[in-house]
Amino acid sequence: MRRRAILESLPMGLAVAGGLALAGGAAAPARAQGELTGIQKKVFTIKPFPLENGTVMPEAAIAYETYGKLAPDGRNAVLLTHGYTSSQHMAGRYSETGAEGSWDGLVGPGKAIDTNKLFVVSSNVLGSSYGSTSPAHLDPKTGKPYGPDFPDISMVDIVAAQRSLLEGLGVKRLVAVAGPSYGGYQVFQWGVTYPDFMDGLVPVVSAPKGSGGPQSVQALIDTLARDPHWNNGWYYENGGIIGVMTDMRVATLKRYGIDDQLAAQFPDKDAREAEIRRRAAAWAKGFDGHSLIVLRRAAVRFDAEKDFAKIKAKVLYVLSRTDKVFPVSIAPEVMAKLKAAGVTAEYFEIDSELGHSASGLDAAKWAPKLKTFMASLEQRG
Repeated sequence: MRRRAILESLPMGLAVAGGLALAGGAAAPARAQGELTGIQKKVFTIKPFPLENGTVMPEAAIAYETYGKLAPDGRNAVLLTHGYTSSQHMAGRYSETGAEGSWDGLVGPGKAIDTNKLFVVSSNVLGSSYGSTSPAHLDPKTGKPYGPDFPDISMVDIVAAQRSLLEGLGVKRLVAVAGPSYGGYQVFQWGVTYPDFMDGLVPVVSAPKGSGGPQSVQALIDTLARDPHWNNGWYYENGGIIGVMTDMRVATLKRYGIDDQLAAQFPDKDAREAEIRRRAAAWAKGFDGHSLIVLRRAAVRFDAEKDFAKIKAKVLYVLSRTDKVFPVSIAPEVMAKLKAAGVTAEYFEIDSELGHSASGLDAAKWAPKLKTFMASLEQRG
């Protein structure tokens, strides 16, 4: 396998273990409080991997984690899909002192997505920076990073890779697909691309159609190109573009509502700004700028709305009252279009001050609704 991450420091960098893990392996041990620990990082490799546009990648590695145990019939699985710049670490901890997953309040023994009963798979999207094949990985044809030559992938390609992973793990059917933000895009795409493969869809703080168009992709490239190390996108041997990536991350975190999240812990504005910048810089050292471009390009072309009539699963659509990225004002139109297409759908609004981050950081405010929805799917199955 000719694959190696160029990024020197990945916060969730995965130790590559080519091939697939045993499908019915032992569940991660649970702590007394109902938490998962000992989460393992794994990678599944697809050789070759054909894309929607006809390009064939020699191989595509998909990094993932699992929580719980797969039933003998392979029909108790849930797929979690993550956000634009986040990772597949959505539940549990790698060790007793490790950071908890972004949806840890929702996923685990006895929680809304109950790993005592369900086998949960959380995969890093193709093109991302947390272990899956990405622009920072070596192109087998050249022995150099893909960089700006990384294939043009679509949301369909992203979910197709996830489908291959699930098949490799022995999953025959999903109870649900659930995820926030960019993960919600994937949830909707699953619903229209593989409508017979799941019982439920839970898109959270998201929308069924991308926005921004090609101009937003070019604007992103222009912003990244301001870094003195850009070198027409070939910056891997020039020290990277950490400066501009840090600045961009600060702006993103603020748009997601981090000022409110940190206000109690850092009441002093200057101290809060320093903490935000510290977090942004840590992220910038591990996330590749070309992953931003590749995933943004897939997002602006994404449109599951036009295919709503294909959805057969029940839908729980969730937004956050204070989200500025996907404001609650979009809900009536989305729900009307779902119902007009004959989709069984319900809407829930998280009453949170934490904006776009509410689904994870304020999990308790919508966990009961998710638990009820998941229970209805298990009865349905």
